[in-house]
Parts: sequence; structure tokens; C-alpha cells
Amino acid sequence: MHQSPVRAWCTRGGTRPVELSLECREVWSAIVSATPLTNLNVWNFVTTSAKKLSPRKRVRRWVTMETTSGILLMVAAAIALIWANSPWRDGYAALAETTVGPESLHLNLSLATWAADGLLAIFFFVVGVELKQELVAGSLRKPREAAVPVFAAIGGMLFPALLFTLIILVSGDSTALGGWAIPTATDIAFALAVLAIFGRGLPRALRTFLLTMAVVDDLLAIIIIALFYTESIDLLSLLFSLVAIVLFGLVVRSRKPRWWLLVPLALVAWAFMHDSGVHATIAGVVLGFTVPAKLVHGEKETRTHVFDDAVRPTSSGIALPVFAFFAAGVSLGGEERVSDVLVQPVVAAIIVGLVVGKILGVLGTTALVTKVTKFRLADSIGLRDLLPIGFLTGIGFTVSLLISELSFPDSEHTTGAKLAILIGTALAAILAAISLRWDSRLARKRDMNEDGIPDKNTSLIEDED
Repeated sequence: MHQSPVRAWCTRGGTRPVELSLECREVWSAIVSATPLTNLNVWNFVTTSAKKLSPRKRVRRWVTMETTSGILLMVAAAIALIWANSPWRDGYAALAETTVGPESLHLNLSLATWAADGLLAIFFFVVGVELKQELVAGSLRKPREAAVPVFAAIGGMLFPALLFTLIILVSGDSTALGGWAIPTATDIAFALAVLAIFGRGLPRALRTFLLTMAVVDDLLAIIIIALFYTESIDLLSLLFSLVAIVLFGLVVRSRKPRWWLLVPLALVAWAFMHDSGVHATIAGVVLGFTVPAKLVHGEKETRTHVFDDAVRPTSSGIALPVFAFFAAGVSLGGEERVSDVLVQPVVAAIIVGLVVGKILGVLGTTALVTKVTKFRLADSIGLRDLLPIGFLTGIGFTVSLLISELSFPDSEHTTGAKLAILIGTALAAILAAISLRWDSRLARKRDMNEDGIPDKNTSLIEDED
């Protein structure tokens, strides 16, 4: 699902490299030998070497690269922060509050709401497609192999929530308890970007472990949003949404699914889900789940891969950055001083949850599971490798920002919560980068997972590029 752009081009849609052209081998060789810094400039080499790709395809390939996705998120958030705290902050607020859409359909929403409820549904559609692929034919297909990362993901969500709740209760600010789910989320695009840049020299199995955790994390986050952030439900609208989803599922499984049928059905499902009171992004997830993950109608590639490849560029290049732009614009001017915001209990609770809670949850749960059960880490992964993985899961950002808006709509905690997410994410990313480089410099044993069998799968993260 997260195949690198050049590898996808070289394998021509398959899962193993075929006989490569000289041009493709040059690209492959350049990337494999790239350093963390030159890895960011792969786009320049690809565009000069891959002459057969059209400009449009080059952009699509580039925008889905893991490093690119993370950089776009950071740039969008930085622009929002600078604008929201500049002398022109009123312009940013006016833009975010500008309402567009048909009022008769209850869709006259602000641009910030369109980004959170509309564009983010595209991202959650990709999440749904990815979940379907992993559950049917991927890392979650065999429970025994997926057990350790699944338990680690659960622990990595449980401990931050507990620490958040404990800090809020001790502080006496019970009005902030609604934000308990904020530090449980992980921004996989951001986390993978940090791993791709700083994880060179470490086993590729670490990336698979992180991805498996992220899939479980996304699934649990979806359940949390659906169960705990739905105030009331209009059953009739929900029924109409489900009917549209069923029709979408029938079309997407047909011999030749047409976009001019799928897109209107998806929009109808989203609109009725939004009107029902259930967060509209849930429609994206359920629609993604309807895409077949097994080969159908004699096709050579699963439709989950086809739809992922088709929609991911829009998700990574437009939906996520635009949402980050509107969600991360925390204004600290006017009546609220930075010092007053930073001393709010919710700030400490979120930062501790993201940085400390994730580490305790991932490391603690994994250590416990591997000690008291027969489950073991995958080949080439040792317990020490999960220190940087724990920090990577503390990069909350996108989904944490979404949950903060659901937890504290127009309340006194909103600014503090968003500022804490940005600080916690930055700290987690820095600590992850440092610990990744530290881990890569240490000598590795022949049996890192201590299962009594020498490791066989010893390929490195850069080998997958």
C-alpha cells in the first residue's frame, strides 16, 4: 500500500521487481545509495531520468512519497501559524470562517469545517481502503504475526488516555476531560516521513511494524470518533447514507466501475452521514471498506491498490495539507497570552500523553506480551528498536487536531489543546529522529527478536526505496 513511487513504476503494478530498463535501474541505484539528506532530492533525479512519465504522473508520484507528505504537512502548518500570529491575523480568521455551500441542504459550512468534515473524508477513504487491504491480504491477515504490533498499538492508545485523564483529574479542571482521546492518535504520514529520513540503516521490518500499528491506531481512532463524538443521530439520514454506501459497494465490485457513478454516490453518502450527526469522515472509512481487496473479474491487481493509487495523491497533496492549514492556525495574540495558555492543565496533559504515554504504552505493552506469551517481535526487531517507534507514534498532528476540534468546539481549551498538539508532535518528532540515528549506530545481534532462530529478514529500510 505504501510502495515507493519509483518502485511502483519499476514493478509496473506487481509486487516484485521485473527485469528493469537501464533508465529504471539508474533511478533505483541512486535512491538506494542516497543519504538521508539527498533522499529529499530524489524528485529532481526522478524527473530527469523518468522521461517516459508525463508531468502529471511525475507530480502524482512525487506527492505520494513519504518524505513529501510529511513536508507538505509541516509547511501548511507553519504557514498557518505564521499568518495567524502576524499583523494580518484577521485575514486568516476571516478566511477560515468564510461560509460556502447550499443552505437548503444544511451544507453552508465554513472553509475550516469543509476541510475537517469534507476534505478529511478523502483521507479517511484511503484509510478505509488500506484497512481493508491489511485485514484481507496484508499484515493483519494472520493474527499470530500481527499480535505484537496490535497489542503495542492498543497500549500506545490506552496509556496516553490514562495519563491525560490522571493529569486533568489532579489539576481539578474537569471541563477538559472530554479531550482524553486527543493524545491517542498517530499521524502516519508524518511518522513515516521521519522514519524514511532518519531510519536508514535500520531493518525494513520496523517500517512494517509501524504501519501495522498505524492501521490498528486508525481503526481505533475511527471507533472513538464514531462512539464518543456523536451527540445525536438522525436515523433517517443515517439510513439514506447507508443505502448510498451499499450502492457504492455494488458499483465498485462491478466489472467496470464508472467514476461518474462512484463519485455522486460517495457525495450522497457523505452528505447524509453529515446530516445524520455522525461525523462525516466515517462515511469515507465505510466507503473504503467496500472496495474489494481480492482479485475480481480476472484483473491482475486488486482494486484496493488501484483505488489507493488513484486517491492517495489527492489525500496527501491536497486534503491533509489544507486541513493542517486551517486546523493548526493557533492565534496567540489578543486577549490570550502565551504564558496563560501554556499553564493550562490540558496543555501538559496532551504533551505528556503524546511523548511519555506513547513510549510507556508501546514499550511496556510489547515487553509484557513478549515475556508472558509465545508471541515474538518480527525478525530483525529488538525491544530497543521500539524506543524510536514509540516516539514516532507520539506524532499526533492531523487526527489529534481533528479530535481536539471535536472535543472542544468553541471552548476555552481549544487554543491550549492545539498548541499542545503542535509542541508534543514537534518534541516526539525530534526525539524520534535522535533515537533513530542512535539505534542505527548500534551493533545488531544475529537474533534481535530473541526467538532462538537467527534472523533471516535483514533487509534495510533504504532497500525498499
